[in-house]
Amino acid sequence: MFLTLSNFKLKAQDQNRAITTATPFLLIAADARAAGLADQGVATSADAFSQQWNPAKYAFIGKQQGVGINYTPYLSNLVDDIFLGSVNYYNRFGQDGRSAVAASFRYFSLGDIEFRQGPNDEPNIQKPNELTLDVSYALQLSPTFSMGIAGRYLRSDLRLQGLGADASAAGSFGVDVAAFYRSEEIAYSSFNGRWRAGLNISNIGPKIKYDDAGQENFIPTTFRLGAGFDFLLDEYNRITPSLEFAKLLVPSPQDFDGDGDIDAEDNAEYQDISSFGAIFSSWGDADGGFSEELEEFTWSLGAEYVYKDVFSFRGGYFNEAEEKGARKFVSLGLGFKYTIVNLDVSYLFNASSVQSPLEGTLRFGLSFNFGEDFYDR
Repeated sequence: MFLTLSNFKLKAQDQNRAITTATPFLLIAADARAAGLADQGVATSADAFSQQWNPAKYAFIGKQQGVGINYTPYLSNLVDDIFLGSVNYYNRFGQDGRSAVAASFRYFSLGDIEFRQGPNDEPNIQKPNELTLDVSYALQLSPTFSMGIAGRYLRSDLRLQGLGADASAAGSFGVDVAAFYRSEEIAYSSFNGRWRAGLNISNIGPKIKYDDAGQENFIPTTFRLGAGFDFLLDEYNRITPSLEFAKLLVPSPQDFDGDGDIDAEDNAEYQDISSFGAIFSSWGDADGGFSEELEEFTWSLGAEYVYKDVFSFRGGYFNEAEEKGARKFVSLGLGFKYTIVNLDVSYLFNASSVQSPLEGTLRFGLSFNFGEDFYDR
């Protein structure tokens, strides 16, 4: 039920050079606003769902407290019981609201799997799942800059009784280190503007091991960097285009012995790479050299139009190299705000020859923001 590097025998000359990790659900946008912007969130304005993308943004959020809930169906064209859900909470406090704490819970259900010894036997229903529990702290170091750190517990329970007696739920932890910049408003000739930038290295942590006989699997340590600009056209209208890059800080599949195949010997050497060492070595370890390293970056371009802080329209495009997974999609999203309530909806259009498990899926998010007001647009 789960993907590991041992599931694949990759050839060095093959075009399929995709990096696989444990707990890949951590790479799915868990909130509808980010999904509507083509999986962007590291440099967008702060919201209740900033925990996944950049916890440092909470130090700039506009309300003192908030709660967010999201639901994302997965493989909805095939089944109706696989989904990703998340719950988020934040609290901004301290002198001038310079500090913020947040917590979130993400749960990925792989649905019900039915086992029978015979066609007339009672079914044995199993429910594999994965989850994370996060806490974070953000501090505004200046009127324009903040940093944040998050800790995350990961649990992956993909064991299926009868398929492996040794299999058990696997656990690990991860740490995020993030930074966020938001400039002061700048007066231009016909409008005001403001720059945003964000950086986050997420899921820094040890590998996961599912059973005693199996191998250890890297968790999806990810580097994200993004920037955007707010066109503050007038009191009611705002347009924010943004660009974001991301790269897995996980070793590339490698032909260590140069025999043209990535085989068991290569995989054993791959396993010797430490998760911490991979953060540095993954920037230059691809067999294809610099050109292949560039292919390991995904990028997304998105924009958000906001009218009177009550209605938002979003759109974006996400791109991943063909050899590294071939995820390509266009996204659209809407947001509505009424007093303290925010409703977000997004939809994905697949633009790749590889079918997306989120194609044709509506994602929903609901958040409540309350308490003291802080300036934020």
